[in-house]
Amino acid sequence: MASSKVNVKPLGGKVLVKPLEAEEVTESGLIIPDTADKEKPQQGKVVALGTGRITEDGKKIPFNVKIGDTVVFKKYSPDEIEVDGEDYLIMDEADILAVM
Repeated sequence: MASSKVNVKPLGGKVLVKPLEAEEVTESGLIIPDTADKEKPQQGKVVALGTGRITEDGKKIPFNVKIGDTVVFKKYSPDEIEVDGEDYLIMDEADILAVM
């Protein structure tokens, strides 16, 4: 299992992602106040990988992502956790849509 300096070790086919902050300024230069409704971020950086998904016949499926990849994921699929005051997301690798 590969992991970064975070003390969380995902299990199986799970991936730990540090969400990227949502943009605070629009393309036209408007500043979005903290009180505004903001979309949940759908991008993040992979910081840890689980041990890998196992098929029914016992074969291990390797991950398609690696630590350090910036990924795009499904909006409502990840579980949010807090570790040492930092926010992270845990999700199935299947919920990752693309690597940027």
